[in-house]
Amino acid sequence: MKLSVIIVSYNVRHYLAQCLDSVVRATAGMEADIWVVDNQSQDGSVAYLRELFPQVHYIENEENMGFARANNQAIRLSQGEYVLLLNPDTIVGEDVLHGCATFLDQHPEAGATGTMMINRNGSFANESRRGIPTPATAFYKLCGLCSLYPNSRRFGKYYMCYLDKNASTEIEIISGAFFMLRRKALEQVGLLSEDYFMYGEDIDLGYSLLKAGWKNFYQPLPILHYKGESTQKTSFRYVHSFYNAMLIFFNRHFRQRYRLLSLLIRLAVVIQGTIFMLHQQFCRPIRRKHQEQDEQRRLLFIGSDSACSALQELCRQSPLSIERIQDYQEAVAFARTRTYNYICFQTGNEGIPYAKVLRDLIALNEEGIDLHLGTFNVSTKTLVLPDAIIY
Repeated sequence: MKLSVIIVSYNVRHYLAQCLDSVVRATAGMEADIWVVDNQSQDGSVAYLRELFPQVHYIENEENMGFARANNQAIRLSQGEYVLLLNPDTIVGEDVLHGCATFLDQHPEAGATGTMMINRNGSFANESRRGIPTPATAFYKLCGLCSLYPNSRRFGKYYMCYLDKNASTEIEIISGAFFMLRRKALEQVGLLSEDYFMYGEDIDLGYSLLKAGWKNFYQPLPILHYKGESTQKTSFRYVHSFYNAMLIFFNRHFRQRYRLLSLLIRLAVVIQGTIFMLHQQFCRPIRRKHQEQDEQRRLLFIGSDSACSALQELCRQSPLSIERIQDYQEAVAFARTRTYNYICFQTGNEGIPYAKVLRDLIALNEEGIDLHLGTFNVSTKTLVLPDAIIY
């Protein structure tokens, strides 16, 4: 077995269905198995997905095991030479899995590789490449110097923005949203640390690979990451888990060498967590109120007449104005000359590769066009948008 793809899911069945559709296409012609570990979802995820993707292996947990423990469950059962940890709120281009696996084949010194992640509107996600969050790097990030000087090799090392995003590059830390590992390296350093419940496991694992003598890399092969649809970022649980993960990492790897910095790091984490919570509580509701007052949103749909009719019927009560174009290239040209909120295509249409859609979304974003990607599944009558699901 060449590759094992492992996806941990919690109450995101529609995003995961979209992800699995792209993964199935991306593993075509490849010896691969796909694992979904469901952490006690309440939305009927497994029953829903099993009917759509019977070839996938499903693990149904009776409690929420957290990200690390759930991934470890599937890693122990899988057989792939390479193991991909993948978030459920992603769309993978057809060339990504083959490209990353080929890179690992050709670079035996590589313990793992990540890839180019783009946001819902095609903009580059800084989390695609990261530096080791040493006390100094973490402090620059927490106090805002990383944002002020993103291209500085000193202050901006957390996101390594000084590297060429369009080149295959050696980096330090790979995001857990897409983390392809060599099993041999994984067996040497051990599985994901279960000290973490959510967030931080990827940083810990990437750092462990480096300490064991392996190298981590980044590939300029784009995937879409909705970034956070699998978690509720306005909740106290998210804030606690995210910032507590930083403390766990610091205590595991740097506390003995930087005892005097321990209190400062803890203080910075608490302050940042408090600011984040206040921002979420008071700013987001205001933005949501403004969004509700916006004019009707426009959606450009690429698909068949029958699919468009089904989509229009589905969205009859929603504030969406739907226009249809059957030719994909013509739709991209339309997006450059007219104002739309979303560009949406019919899934299952093999004539429109995910890889091409993602690259076109990047190109449109670089031209200053703020367009968000969506998909419509005719068989399930589900419209998946970055900020809404209609079914």
